[in-house]
Amino acid sequence: MRRADRLFEIIQLLRRRKLARARDMAEKLEVSERTIYRDIRDLMASGVPIDGEAGVGYILRGGYDLPPIMFDEEEIEALVLGVRIVESWADPKLAKAAGKVIAKVESVVPERLRRHMASTALLAPHNHHAEPLSVDLTALRDAIRSMRRVEFSYRDRDAAATRRKVRPLALAFYGPIWLLASWCELRRDFRAFRLDRMSELAVLDEAFAPEPGRTIADYLKRDNEQAQESHATLPHI
Repeated sequence: MRRADRLFEIIQLLRRRKLARARDMAEKLEVSERTIYRDIRDLMASGVPIDGEAGVGYILRGGYDLPPIMFDEEEIEALVLGVRIVESWADPKLAKAAGKVIAKVESVVPERLRRHMASTALLAPHNHHAEPLSVDLTALRDAIRSMRRVEFSYRDRDAAATRRKVRPLALAFYGPIWLLASWCELRRDFRAFRLDRMSELAVLDEAFAPEPGRTIADYLKRDNEQAQESHATLPHI
C-alpha cells in the first residue's frame, strides 16, 4: 500500500471509531505500530485534528473533512454521472470499482454533499441497447495495462474472417460499441477493432515495449491528422 493510501485509510479508521489504538490500526493495515505512530505524528503535524497518545489510543475531532476531497455541486454531478455510465456500460469488475469510488467519496464529504450525491438527477439506465460481446473486456483491460499481445478472430463489416495478433493500446467507447485501438501485427499498422466483432480472445504471454511510431500517442496523433484532413476519425474495420 502506498503511504498516501495508508494515511487516507488511517483517517477513515479514526472516523469510524471513538478510540482507535495503534495496535489495531497496524494489524488492519499490515504494518508495524512504529509506522502507525509515525504516520499519526505526520498527520497531526499537517493539521489533521487528532487527539491522543501512544499506548492509549487516538480520536479524530468531529467536523474534519479532507481538503483535497472537497467538491462543488457540479463536480459531484460529473463524478456521479461518470460512475453511473461506467456501471451501466463497462464490465462487471470495472463497474464494481466505480461503485467503490462513490463509497469512498461519500465517506469523506460533508453531509450536504452526500445528500446531493444521493439526489443527483443524472442517470445512465441499464436497460439500454448494447452490442453483445463474446470477449472478456476485463481481460483486454488487463492486457493493455500489462502490455501483453492479444490474439482473436475477427469479422469485418463485410463478414470476412481473419485471425489477428495485436498490441492492445487503448479501449474507446462509442455507445453502443466498444473499440480496441491497437497496432496490428498482420497489417503492420494501426487498426481499431469493434469488440462486438471479435471472438476467441487469447491474452498471450508475449510482452511488448513502447516503440516510436507504435504507441497510443502515435495512434492519437495520426487519428487527429486524418480527422483534420477528412473530418472523420480513424475508421474501424
